[in-house]
Amino acid sequence: MKSKPQLLLVGIAYLSFIGLGLSGAMLGVAWPSMREMFSLPLDRLGILLVAGMIGGLVASSFSGPLISRIGVGRLLLISAILEIVGLFGYSLAPAWWVIVPLGLVTGLGNGVIDAGLTTYFAANHTTKLMNWLHACFGIGATLGPIVMRVSLTMGGSWRWGYVAAGLLNAVFAVCFWRTRDRWTLAVPDGAAPPGEAPPSPEAQGVRAVDTLKLPLVWVGVVLFFLFTGVENTTGQWSYSLLTEVRSVVPGVAAFWASAYWGSLTVGRILLGFVTDRLGVERSLRLAMLGTVIAAALIWWNAIALFGFLGLALMGLAVSPLFPLSVSATQKRVGAKHAANAIGFQVAVGGLGFSLWPSLAGVLAERMGLEIIGPFLLLTSVAMFLLHEVAVRRGM
Repeated sequence: MKSKPQLLLVGIAYLSFIGLGLSGAMLGVAWPSMREMFSLPLDRLGILLVAGMIGGLVASSFSGPLISRIGVGRLLLISAILEIVGLFGYSLAPAWWVIVPLGLVTGLGNGVIDAGLTTYFAANHTTKLMNWLHACFGIGATLGPIVMRVSLTMGGSWRWGYVAAGLLNAVFAVCFWRTRDRWTLAVPDGAAPPGEAPPSPEAQGVRAVDTLKLPLVWVGVVLFFLFTGVENTTGQWSYSLLTEVRSVVPGVAAFWASAYWGSLTVGRILLGFVTDRLGVERSLRLAMLGTVIAAALIWWNAIALFGFLGLALMGLAVSPLFPLSVSATQKRVGAKHAANAIGFQVAVGGLGFSLWPSLAGVLAERMGLEIIGPFLLLTSVAMFLLHEVAVRRGM
């Protein structure tokens, strides 16, 4: 049985990941009002997403050395302060040129808290608790569109949603300050320093350039780019598609945007039960078929219900793609290359999370928002075909 201090830290971590998901999922609902206020074209959303991506990459790159130098607790406090600056900055920004650097600041905060808490849970807790941590992100992402819609309805502005998110992070900052010395890492004898993953015996001496010579590694890298691209493209553009083109009532559109993130969260919670019965490869194949069907429903939209159900199915279908593909990597490329390959895949996945919805925005600006449906369908078909290549070449 865990001690009360440990349970307290787990609770704070879970709540902070809910806050992380909440603030991130607000943008898709806020964007139509935000771009109207600043007189922006559709594709400017991509600039904000890329700014956040750069901040996240910088934070991830330096998180290990920072944890070793100042500890997890102080790093988490810094992350909350960065989030407060970014989120309150959004609520006060007088012009678009102020919003973009604030996106970089918020991305730094997101990356720091993600890396800090993931490192802490990896060192101190079970895989089950780690999975629940990331499920909490999905809970927050489910709530984000609803909170922003309430802000637009009752407060009359998208700015109030970011005020609420900023206040929530102020609470987290106080929690991290009060507990800053308790976030210690349990390091077994002979393990690597905090923030650094010990290399497996099989991976020692394998150069990254040797791993990159394997064709299956490149297939995996492209798949991860597309996985995260589909996930965030659906999350960021579904509300705009429903309200600006399909004349869906904003409250209903926000509900279904929330339902997308909710079904993604439910999918990840149920992931273990399904995989145990079907196996990793079969589960991945079914999930990718699900994304194809979901994207077709979103595009077809013969009646509004089809588009709505497509969003819910898409969330369920994309939920296992990232974690199960990480699990399948060692079998496909071999144990000695697995660590390098997973590192490449996760890094490129971060690029897909921002660049693919940015490309969707560029296309939507030139061809209309209805392009989102076929864009998702073509991406889903490409994912399915590439996965079949990986399965056949990896056997």
